Amino acid sequence: MSNHVVKVAVTGGAGQIGYALLFRIASGQMFGPDTEVEISALELEAALPAMEGVCMELDDCAFPLLRGVTATADPDEAFTGADWCLLVGAVPRGKGMERGDLLSINGGIFTTQGKAIGANAADGCRVLVVGNPCNTNALICRHASGGRGQVYAMTTLDQNRAVTQIAQKAGVSVRAVRNMIVWGNHSPTMYPDFEHATVDGKPVPEVISDQDWLRGDFLETVQKRGAAIINARGASSAASAANAIIDTVNAVRSGGETAFSLVVPSDGSYDVPEGLMFSFPVRSDGNDVSIVTGIEHSAFGQEKIADTRQELLDEQTAVADLLGAL
Repeated sequence: MSNHVVKVAVTGGAGQIGYALLFRIASGQMFGPDTEVEISALELEAALPAMEGVCMELDDCAFPLLRGVTATADPDEAFTGADWCLLVGAVPRGKGMERGDLLSINGGIFTTQGKAIGANAADGCRVLVVGNPCNTNALICRHASGGRGQVYAMTTLDQNRAVTQIAQKAGVSVRAVRNMIVWGNHSPTMYPDFEHATVDGKPVPEVISDQDWLRGDFLETVQKRGAAIINARGASSAASAANAIIDTVNAVRSGGETAFSLVVPSDGSYDVPEGLMFSFPVRSDGNDVSIVTGIEHSAFGQEKIADTRQELLDEQTAVADLLGAL
């Protein structure tokens, strides 16, 4: 058993994703079978009774690795000493709401949380933003935290969705699909890069010759999968999002040669302006995450990356006043 107890702060713990996530953290699926965890859940005051119920359920599971679980509406308390901050909670886009409205509302939330992380989280903390629009929420959080720790946003769910679509089309196991990277914004402009992905070591376009499907239905299915799930079940992706959070943390922690999709601050690679929160192929050494460079894109890929880059620049402009005040 590890002597180090990992403290994990989770926002929106009583929500659907939080409910699907917390038990998997407590069971050891996020940090392994030998690491104890302490969970701190941040919730709105109105949701604290529901969160207390979740805490009771966690207690009732008698997880050997769970050192303790607390619930609070105070960001400073929630993030104190946190090694990982999983920012799941956000205001969803309502009917008739423009993306700019959503950016403005969530901007306030992620400013508050970023400041609390900057003031209270552990040295070297990792922050994973899941609440949408996650790229720009992460940009705001990173500015508000004063550069404390490493701030990411999640595109692993999009990567997982893309892998499954390719596997099903090719009639293979998902294990046969490798090097699938999602570029850009977690939005309908994202680019799941099928041109550099492989099936059993062969480039996807050699295995799946239907270019119209790859450039049309495949991209659209991945880009709009979240909306399709809302239409089908009346609620947004929860279990699959929680699963992707686990996958993301495991990828960052474990390191290795395998590249994976993650939103990180751009270092200027691929003509993405420095500091813009953009999904790239990254590798981790178990501590630091670095962007994989040198990938050459076709004209089609360049066009898709340019589109998603422009959308993120527009979002950055929409919150420029907020960023300037930080």
